[in-house]
Amino acid sequence: MLIVFCIFAELKDVSLADDIKNKLNYYMAKELKELTPRSVSYSQWYNDLVTKAELAENSAVRGCMVIKPYGYAIWEKMQRNLDDMFKETGHVNAYFPLFIPKSFLSKEADHVEGFAKECAVVTHYRLKNNPDGTGVVVDPEAKLEEELIVRPTSETIIWNTYKGWIQSWRDLPILCNQWANVVRWEMRTRMFLRTAEFLWQEGHTAHATQEEAIEESIKMINVYSDFAENFMAVPVVKGVKSANERFAGAVETYTIEAMMQDGKALQSGTSHFLGQNFAKAFDVTFMNKEGRPEFVWATSWGVSTRLMGALIMTHSDDNGLVLPPKLAPIQVVIIPIHRNDEQLSQINARVAEITAELKKYGISVKYDNGDNKKPGWKFAEYELKGVPVRLVMGGRDLENNTIEVFRRDTLTKETISQDGIAEYVKELLDKIQENIFKKAYDMRESTTKTVDTWEEFKEKIEEGGFILAHWDGTPETEEYIKDQTKATIRCIPLDGDKTPGVCMVTGKPSAQRVLFARAY
Repeated sequence: MLIVFCIFAELKDVSLADDIKNKLNYYMAKELKELTPRSVSYSQWYNDLVTKAELAENSAVRGCMVIKPYGYAIWEKMQRNLDDMFKETGHVNAYFPLFIPKSFLSKEADHVEGFAKECAVVTHYRLKNNPDGTGVVVDPEAKLEEELIVRPTSETIIWNTYKGWIQSWRDLPILCNQWANVVRWEMRTRMFLRTAEFLWQEGHTAHATQEEAIEESIKMINVYSDFAENFMAVPVVKGVKSANERFAGAVETYTIEAMMQDGKALQSGTSHFLGQNFAKAFDVTFMNKEGRPEFVWATSWGVSTRLMGALIMTHSDDNGLVLPPKLAPIQVVIIPIHRNDEQLSQINARVAEITAELKKYGISVKYDNGDNKKPGWKFAEYELKGVPVRLVMGGRDLENNTIEVFRRDTLTKETISQDGIAEYVKELLDKIQENIFKKAYDMRESTTKTVDTWEEFKEKIEEGGFILAHWDGTPETEEYIKDQTKATIRCIPLDGDKTPGVCMVTGKPSAQRVLFARAY
């Protein structure tokens, strides 16, 4: 490095020296932010990307994460768009307690069995100074009469609340959603994909009829599918979970399943038809139109910060994040390259005009003219953070009325006229959104296989991706397949081939092919 600086000192051509400095700065930035290639270790690539792109970091609390400002900005855009979609379908937001009395979980047997091993339990309500002066200890005299569970999900506390809200058919439907955090103890964690505490939304609705509740469950899985494909640019398969994979306490669970670049599936949203199970557990009845008491019909549905993991693993590459424009906190970054303050002042004035034009189209723009980092460093940083479009303006661009446009999705650049740049960028963002969806869709289709025999299944599952195969519908065969291959039934697809056949394992009749994969 000293040799390089000596060369700079001897160079008479200042512009050439600056050019070399910029190039050196760029390669230094690439080295400093280099990610483990996906081909070497997909898992380490993911961890590198989450931390180096400043999305999140591990916290002092085992199994928990700190979502950093840039990561939270992406989550906020997800939240904002989903919240609008929920409200368009008639839902309203509310908030329910973080703590749930232990007795509530005991009222629905399947539900408590499904979550018992994941619950965090509060047993005392006070601390006191340790007599030996070494800090604080739990006050043994402050034991709670009934332990409280830190919510792993809110069905029980909400249905206990709904009992006071519902008397007549006129009180229905109730269409509530809450944005909250939940806690589920996890032995092996990975940021966004599986943490002890995570953020999510959970919808909980109450209906007068079974038909209305089923319609609601399907409506919401369609909302999730719409969001995943049209905002996240993540293609998904909609389907119904098998009994073994069903939500604890549900009659039916609808799901959307996405395929990651490493050939593993990721459950990306679920919607549950709960029947009357929770209404019966908490004695929630209403007087129907005929004047007879009846138990309420229920649904619940949710997505979480796991969607951040889906976003990362579906689109990103060895250079960093690739974000769909609709969810990118910064859609366009503009970087100046200047030789002196006078030139920078001229660039600043022109960029101010371009920024105003872009903002008229609702495009989020950042102009990074700070002098604390060289352009090469900035290029690497915004590439790492997945900013969809980078505009670069230098002295020659001022003279020629041009600007350089870089696409993050294809890593290509071109120099175009500044005239009409806002319209051009708007159309380019739409093209990028479409392109990254198509790329993910093509990848999923190329790794989806149809098999008929058990031997072929065992061979193909090692290659990763989705497998469509016949299954006899029994939990015993499902468990056998999982034990032998670590593959699970991701869903029974709602769309696609419904042709009957015979189970690949037992040879017994099968109503249709189901979707298998190894999964996160």
